[in-house]
Order: sequence, then structure tokens, then C-alpha cells
Amino acid sequence: MVTIGIVGAGLRGRLFAEALEAQPDVTVVGLTEPSAKVADEARDATGLPVTASHFELLEKFDPDAVIVATPDFAHREIAVDVAEAGKHLLIEKPVATTSDDAHAIAAAVHRAGVRCLVGFENRWNPHVVQAKAAMASVGEAITASATLSNSFYVPTTMLSWASQSSPAWFLMPHTVDLLLWLTGNKPESVSAVGSRGVLAKRGIDTWDVVHALLTFDDGSTATLSSAWTLPDAGDGIVDFRFQVIGTGGSVTADLSHQGLTVVSDKYRSAWPVSGRIGRSQVGPAVWMVQDFAAGLVDGSDLGPGIDHGVLVTDIICAIEQSITTGGTVRPFQT
Repeated sequence: MVTIGIVGAGLRGRLFAEALEAQPDVTVVGLTEPSAKVADEARDATGLPVTASHFELLEKFDPDAVIVATPDFAHREIAVDVAEAGKHLLIEKPVATTSDDAHAIAAAVHRAGVRCLVGFENRWNPHVVQAKAAMASVGEAITASATLSNSFYVPTTMLSWASQSSPAWFLMPHTVDLLLWLTGNKPESVSAVGSRGVLAKRGIDTWDVVHALLTFDDGSTATLSSAWTLPDAGDGIVDFRFQVIGTGGSVTADLSHQGLTVVSDKYRSAWPVSGRIGRSQVGPAVWMVQDFAAGLVDGSDLGPGIDHGVLVTDIICAIEQSITTGGTVRPFQT
């Protein structure tokens, strides 16, 4: 039996708890949440005990593994303490929002010799899995592109901490990981531009839009775009598309659409591969955390690990640096 604790009892923490509820040989022993209001909601929703700190979670329940589902900027202390306690980890993407924090977490994981999965959930998205399989017939990547954007709803309503994040930190870890995984290439340089001001007028002082150009060690390129300014009256809160063009073909996907559109007072693309079907939760995040738990039980591969997570954080940091300086950043040369 593998026991798991969850730090962060918001939407994601509760999703993970529910996803693991019927997982064979796995028990979620409790959650951690410093907000009394959110903690009460989590107790009601999950029936699990909720502690006020991760130290209390570790001391009371001594879990085999811990899922870190706190806001992106609040991972370091928790992840380092959990690793030093000898517990395995699932850390939500990004690992951290500074290179110093990401490397400190990685150092703790390696010192302790614990296993760690970084939550790049699109590795469990059926569209992406099929795209990865198709890469064998596409040949060597020439260029790639990915767009992942949200409507205003995400920074203004869904996230209470949007001003401490950005489209680059909240969205681009997904697309950076996606293109690194699909192409298998090593990044060599980053150039980026961004714009801000629209969200600032709504009281959220962060980037509205970020565009990045990655160049890889084989000379191929990739472009990434993420915005937090899609209209709320538009086609859902997520716009997610990608393409890889290779020497022998291409792979193209529109993950915003799963073949179901609902029209009432608004026009919306519905996502059947999410939520609940019958008695089961479904969707990439659910399958990811279930795979993590199963991997702890049987010792099999967990998926993208801490070093890959650090690389993704380093790339996002380079994107931020390029926007600020207006130059090309080459942080990946040894």
C-alpha cells in the first residue's frame, strides 16, 4: 500500500484526491491547506483530514509520497522539505518560477534519492500521445509551433494569484514540454517579446501576451504564443493548438476542440474528455496522477522528472529575460 498526502486543497488538490480515491493499493491520507475557508471546503468535498501545514501532514500521517499542488511560486520550501523527509514527489508544473528555486528543489530530490514526477499532464492527453507516436513517420523536425491561451476569466476570476504569474508561467510550461517531447531536440537559444497594460487596467499587473522563438541545437526552430486576453464571450476559456513540420510530413492538432460544440446563450466547445464519466474521473490530469501512484506501487517509470522540469523552468526564465533585455538568451550552452 502506498500512502499519499496532498499539499494544496484547491481545485487541483481536490481533483487529485478524488482521482486516487479508488486507485488500487493507494490511500490518500490527508491534505494541507493554510486557508481555513478552503480547508473546510476540502474536508466537505473529500471527507479527508486537512492540516494547516505540510510539516503537520508529514508528522501526523508520514505518507510515502506528497503531491505539491500549491500556486506555482510556492513550491520550493514544500518540495525541499518533502524530499529531505525522504518522500516521493509529484510537483505541479512549473517546478518553480525562478531558476534558483527549481535547482534547489532538484538538488534536494537528488540528495534524498526520492522519485519525482513533474506534472506536465499533456503527456497523458490522448491527442498528444497519438502525435508523439506519429512523429516516427514525420521525420526530423524542421519547425514547430504551439499556441496556448486563456480568456480573461482565468487571470481575473479563476486564479487569485494571477499577478504573481503570467501567460508565460501558467501556460508555456505545457507548450515548452510538449515541443521538447515531440521533437526530442535540445534548446540552444531563446528570443521573446511581450505586451502588457490591458490586465494591469483590471488590477492584475502581469503580461497580457508573450511570444517566444526557440532555436534548437540541430538548427530547427519553434514558436510559442500565450495570452491571457481571449474574450470571455468566445469559444471557451482555452485555445490550444500545435504543429510540427518535419522532413517527411507534419503533425497538427487543435486541442481546443473535441468534436462537441454547444450553442445556447454562448457558443462553446465542450470537452468530453474531462470531468466525470459514470463513476470515474477522466482527463489528462486524472490519468497523470493515477499513473504516478501506480508507478510508485509497481516501481515503473513515472514520466517527466525533476531535471526535465528544471530545464523547462530555465527556458521560461530565459523567455522573461529576453523580453526584459530585448536580446537573445543562450542559457543552455555548456
